Amino acid sequence: MCGIVGYVGGQSAQDVVVAGLKRLEYRGYDSAGVAVLADGGLAAAKKAGKLVNLEKELKERPLPAGSTGLGHTRWATHGGPNDANAHPHLDNAGRVAVVHNGIIENFAVLREELTGRGHGMVSETDTEVVAHLLAEAYSSAGDLAEAMRQVCRRLEGAFTLVAVHADEPGTVVGARRNSPLVVGVGEDEMFLASDVAAFIAHTREAIELGQDQVVELRRDGATVTGFDGTRAEVRGYHVDWDASAAEKGGYASFMLKEIADQPKAVADTLLGRIDASGTLRLDEVRIPPHVLREADKVVVIACGTAYHAGMIAKYAIEHTTRLPCETELASEFRYRDPILDHRTLVIAISQSGETMDTLMALRHAREQGARVLAICNTNGSTIPRESDAVLYTHAGPEVAVASTKAFLTQLVACYLVALYLGQVRGTKWGDEIRTVVRQLSEIPRQVEEVLGTMEPVRELARTLADRNTVLFLGRHVGYPVALEGALKLKELAYMHAEGFAAGELKHGPIALVDEGLPVVVIVPSPRGRSVLHDKIVSNIQEIRARGARTVVIAEEGDEEVVPYADHLVRVPAVPTLLQPLVATVPLQVFACELATARGNEVDQPRNLAKSVTVE
Repeated sequence: MCGIVGYVGGQSAQDVVVAGLKRLEYRGYDSAGVAVLADGGLAAAKKAGKLVNLEKELKERPLPAGSTGLGHTRWATHGGPNDANAHPHLDNAGRVAVVHNGIIENFAVLREELTGRGHGMVSETDTEVVAHLLAEAYSSAGDLAEAMRQVCRRLEGAFTLVAVHADEPGTVVGARRNSPLVVGVGEDEMFLASDVAAFIAHTREAIELGQDQVVELRRDGATVTGFDGTRAEVRGYHVDWDASAAEKGGYASFMLKEIADQPKAVADTLLGRIDASGTLRLDEVRIPPHVLREADKVVVIACGTAYHAGMIAKYAIEHTTRLPCETELASEFRYRDPILDHRTLVIAISQSGETMDTLMALRHAREQGARVLAICNTNGSTIPRESDAVLYTHAGPEVAVASTKAFLTQLVACYLVALYLGQVRGTKWGDEIRTVVRQLSEIPRQVEEVLGTMEPVRELARTLADRNTVLFLGRHVGYPVALEGALKLKELAYMHAEGFAAGELKHGPIALVDEGLPVVVIVPSPRGRSVLHDKIVSNIQEIRARGARTVVIAEEGDEEVVPYADHLVRVPAVPTLLQPLVATVPLQVFACELATARGNEVDQPRNLAKSVTVE
């Protein structure tokens, strides 16, 4: 949620901040704003709608030149998306500007206190109270960082705050609790942002901020303290991708680029995971082998697309390790009093590493004594830092809100974790593990093959642009793929789309089938699990007999499905457990093309943000 940028240095703050916001608009596009310190004062501009509205405003009425400033793109929580509720928010004197990501849970009490002391509020937001509290604290502290510490000690909830004060023209102050904030370290300039993408064009050196910390930025460096004022140690890291990785590269949308990036993303995630002797090595997984051997249960927690990856992980982990594995929606996990102890291994999956529901579930698991392994794409984010171990995917930046390459790399990471557990626990022989790793190493080429045959899928999607409903069916690991295909269509095309386990069709969903209804069916391989294949062919016959328009995704060489497929999409033949890696790709292309045909913005679908950092 919400993109935040702060800057202090020698460049135009307005230019740097707006450029950073462009890279962060995927985090929120209900409104945008910027504030600059200049000529002993503070100037701000903000507009409802997408960033282009703010750019137009700044072109018509540019802010004074200044080299310290901040900006924000908003995903609305408190208060609707209008000019008044857009960030930054100022105090009544116009000396403090603050931007915010998250939710301040006790804002109503604080707002009542402030209005009782004569403060005038002009918005409906929880953020505005912070500007007024900072102004009060600054009047006595005379130091913005100290004022921020005092204010943060009063706030409840999850928040990232970045503020400037007209009396400190060379300073930007930030704070974080349960919400992302990262420092960029440049040459004679410093950056603050909710994502490294905001400053990657200027520097690839970053500093992690820990929980309940305040950072004070000046051109020559940063000082980090706890909310209590104690100095904190900082740890820097190097970002291993550059600005060009976050650009569209000639594609019409980031989503199209990220779909095309998937062969490389999968290959990069596999890189260096197996040594010369053929032994699987996951160096980031620092949980001692004896702890993994003693585990008696695995629980996977995740949200959205990552949850679908977790559902597939369940099949792989139970098959490889013979350990019972549960997959849980992180948003529900801690509310049902789950049974956890020191012999439970929890796997937390999150692309951003900041998903609030997953983070809170992770914390609950650790409180119960469980060990936590994170699967994450974002170095230095909160979920890996608070886990016992991490397996990083190497998808590179994913800008489009609807996840594509992050999903495939999460699947690869899940397979690697399953194999590693099998290796440590002795449930799989070394040659068995090497065979699966070799099969995984073929996936980038096979995904490339799928991408080269997608024009018929695009044509089909365009013919269905006027439909209101699409159903998806799958069995075994094809069921989570069906759920993911339906989710993509909901996110992008704003259509009614549902994924079902094909075996449940006769238990109710078949009532939805009528003449011409598009039904996408993910068909398992006829090799190995032939019983699954036979049953889903029967399902296709059932729905076709009732008038459905069948779109069948089946592996090369499967001829049994041909008579029952109105549209046949071929994917390479792969082992059953690995089929989601190739079967998902046509569904991504299908959703993207259908949404485009309906005139929708595929990178920034309505009401959604890339990273959900509030519960």
